[in-house]
Amino acid sequence: MIPNIQSKLPNVGTTVFTVMSVLANQHKAINLGQGFPDYPMNEDLVALVNKAMKDGHNQYVHMNGLPALREMLAEKIESLYASKINADAEITITPGGTYAIYTALTTILQPGDEVIVFEPAYDCYIPTIELNGAVPVLVPLVYPDYKIDWELVKQKVSPKTKLIMLNTPHNPTGAVLGADDIAALQIIVKSTGIFILSDEVYEHLIFDGKKHESILRYPDLFERSFVCFSFGKVYDCTGWKMGYCVAPEALMKEFRKIHQFNCFTCNSPIQFALAEFLKQKESYLQLGNRLQQKRDHLFNAMQQTRFKALPSYGSYFQLYSYADITNESEKEFAIRLTKEYGVATIPTSAFYKTETDNKVLRFCFSKNENTLEEAANRLVKINN
Repeated sequence: MIPNIQSKLPNVGTTVFTVMSVLANQHKAINLGQGFPDYPMNEDLVALVNKAMKDGHNQYVHMNGLPALREMLAEKIESLYASKINADAEITITPGGTYAIYTALTTILQPGDEVIVFEPAYDCYIPTIELNGAVPVLVPLVYPDYKIDWELVKQKVSPKTKLIMLNTPHNPTGAVLGADDIAALQIIVKSTGIFILSDEVYEHLIFDGKKHESILRYPDLFERSFVCFSFGKVYDCTGWKMGYCVAPEALMKEFRKIHQFNCFTCNSPIQFALAEFLKQKESYLQLGNRLQQKRDHLFNAMQQTRFKALPSYGSYFQLYSYADITNESEKEFAIRLTKEYGVATIPTSAFYKTETDNKVLRFCFSKNENTLEEAANRLVKINN
């Protein structure tokens, strides 16, 4: 008798990102769906990884991450956010930002706990909450600006609320939290046992003079927080799957208990290379300007189409409304664009558990300018 698996995620299938990427390959479409660059990463960083390998740095490093890398990150955090982080006790290197999020949630959650999640949400949040037997409490961001309705958040908080999940700059909308959002959050969690998980993988991809309101800036919030980051988003190397988590010592101690039995440690040569490359501060300090130019390039190219841009103040992404073009659902229209016009996008409805259809698609602009122009030229041909 062949044993049957009782699925822990019975309502989950293949992610829309995989579906759209496969469809893009089948139809030789320009892939503005998945969030990855189509241009080369920094050659100096590639050379440093190669050097680390040749220098013999190919065996395990410390479970928590290469000490030199964690020290450089602590220095960076203090410089950017005026927060003194203990590199030894409060930073752990992880195989990607998503892993950091998964491990943090698994560290915190017990069956029956409630987690406030803002929709649209990055697709790993809700499945990870459910895998841990916890309950996602969904709060819609207010369309079309995708702001947080903090009065609604207050109404959703209950004695079972264990965690509030944040993401800034936000995927998929490009929205960013402001000082008023932080003030509202501080009021809600004060004198409670509520944790915060802050997904800040796009910390340097922030535009139009906006300020990144990292939880690391606020001691009263950081004391209850896990803050997750990604090297892949900073250095155009998403395939490396390298990230890190920052949390107070007591929380990080529990995080590491799970980490040690999952991946244990991360790619050694890459950690040696990153520890050295972080000294080139301009590489990440100029990232926002570079990606803002790409956002603007796509925006200008799309002016000749019937799509309407929604504001994007950060991340790799900008949402575009097609409400003036067709009444098709987001998924139907995204599939038709891929098959008939050779441009792959992501339906924003894929980031909701609650059925939602605002006639909005997510476009990734971390691409070569020629790629963005060609995509817009194809979309000009759409009549209805």
